Amino acid sequence: MKKREKLAIIRKWYPHAITTIDCVNTLIDYVEDDLDLEPGQIMVADSICSDDVNSIQYPARAHEFLGPFKLGGLDGFPFTGLTGMGAFASHVPDEGAVYIYYGPHIGISKEGVIGEIHRFGQTKNSGCCGAAKGALGKLQNNQIIEGNITEIDHQMNIIEQILFKQKERILSSENNLHEATEVIYEAIDERINELVEKTTYNCKYVILLGAILINSDSDMGSYTTIKRFDVLDLATNNRKDLLPIFNK
Repeated sequence: MKKREKLAIIRKWYPHAITTIDCVNTLIDYVEDDLDLEPGQIMVADSICSDDVNSIQYPARAHEFLGPFKLGGLDGFPFTGLTGMGAFASHVPDEGAVYIYYGPHIGISKEGVIGEIHRFGQTKNSGCCGAAKGALGKLQNNQIIEGNITEIDHQMNIIEQILFKQKERILSSENNLHEATEVIYEAIDERINELVEKTTYNCKYVILLGAILINSDSDMGSYTTIKRFDVLDLATNNRKDLLPIFNK
């Protein structure tokens, strides 16, 4: 299947999606051409789901950066919190930058079915993101108790509470899982920006790339629909919205 044919399947749900490989290539071009830095001067943190498919489909060129430091847990929420962000900030090269890639993920099979993918070695499709689908199932069945966060399933309970706060919006949507993923993205984006605001970085720039990571079957690869691309110049405290770079 050609690249354009694969993109056509993904873009039925996410019209601005690009391959994750193209996302990384565009970012590296920006870092080298506009910031005059080498990838080896960039310390990466990702706040994406701990699902193994995200490691399997992680583009090889991303390893030209330093890291990644892992901020995220289930469906990408930055569960390491302020301590994790502070630890990551202390690892960056002095004359370099930090790059934070964050957001939830969702599966789209080659048949165009949202919420599932065909994983390597399996005979049947499986859920993606399983945590989001599980929390959504509880929401649809009125099984989420407001404020219920336990020690034994803390991360899942947080995802449940995020969806519970937007229950009416999600359940009235055309596709509940698609909308739930949007809701989770917004919660992650808000928390990442809060953590960045409260953290000191001893480097030149903070690069924020907020997105929904779209996984597909093992022979399809992964895709990214980018929702935020901000660059903070720490010397001037100037913040630029550079999202059009990815939406040409």
